[in-house]
Amino acid sequence: MRIAILGAGKMGAWLASALSGSHEVLAYDTDEARLVAVAGAPDGARDESPAGQGAGILASSRLADLGPFAPDMLVNCVPLGLTEEAFDAALPFLPASCSLSDIASVKTGLAGYYAAAGRPFVSSHPMFGPTYADESNLSEQSAVLIEESCAEGKAFWRAFYEGLGITVYEDGFDGHDRTVAYSLATPFASTMVFAACMKRLDAPGTNFKKHLEIARGLLAEDDRLLAEIMFNPYTIRRIELINSQLSYLTHIIKDRDHEEMAKFLGKLRDNLGEARFD
Repeated sequence: MRIAILGAGKMGAWLASALSGSHEVLAYDTDEARLVAVAGAPDGARDESPAGQGAGILASSRLADLGPFAPDMLVNCVPLGLTEEAFDAALPFLPASCSLSDIASVKTGLAGYYAAAGRPFVSSHPMFGPTYADESNLSEQSAVLIEESCAEGKAFWRAFYEGLGITVYEDGFDGHDRTVAYSLATPFASTMVFAACMKRLDAPGTNFKKHLEIARGLLAEDDRLLAEIMFNPYTIRRIELINSQLSYLTHIIKDRDHEEMAKFLGKLRDNLGEARFD
């Protein structure tokens, strides 16, 4: 299959490398340095070396090169919030048979966009990023396939993800965004608040060090990605729940209420599915 990838950032570069072993891949980006990094060769050239990370990847900074490449699938990996704009720019150069694909972390608006485009599409979301994940061992990672996607596209991405040991789930556009608000925006918000209250410690504890490592990993991600995940329409409700629980905890601490604290901690253990060890 001929696969064109829009955006050679962290995820785009990873996908280009992972797909190039079995498919013809063209990586498009306006950043020349990214193209050299992903393809190991200048714009418009192909690195045929089997040892290189980007072996077999064609690199281009010209959308017009999509025409002669004639992709069977266009995978949109541009920064979150620019997905539809990138599709619009590429569509004039695509053959009628080319399907559309995205890996956006938030799917708001995409259902309507795909319906209007009138092409086969497949939307997925690898629930990990190169900053955190060990790309050589993805067996503990997950990916979501959007139920409304075309059958052929879902089969392709399921085979790809499962071939890397990634567990695949299916959900609808709306259900996916609700899940992301819970599984990404909630821990992101907690980590951001932790970082906002940060001060230097000469003798940090183990828990502090673990949280610090998580915070550094999170803040190594692209600003736009973090912002758009937090701007998910369902994030506000999650933040409100966090604020509610913080207010409750503050009340317990102010009153030094051991009984209420025991109830609160018991609820937390129940939420985590863990039994208390006496």
